[in-house]
Amino acid sequence: MNGILRRALEEKQTLELIYMADKGKISQRVIRVVSLKEETVLAYCYTRKTVRSFKLANILSVTPYKERERYRKTP
Repeated sequence: MNGILRRALEEKQTLELIYMADKGKISQRVIRVVSLKEETVLAYCYTRKTVRSFKLANILSVTPYKERERYRKTP
């Protein structure tokens, strides 16, 4: 996981992560890594529209973000 986060920082890549808050609530976030520390990731969270700190131990999954196509109604 650290490799994905480090590469995203270097390449300014957007990631999607599944995160568990301290109280056990699970959320899905779209982020851009700002800095990496030993136990935390500082990232801009597109969901909350602000810079947030995420504990590495609480990140359940991290993948490169792929924008999904919107469904269109066909006539």
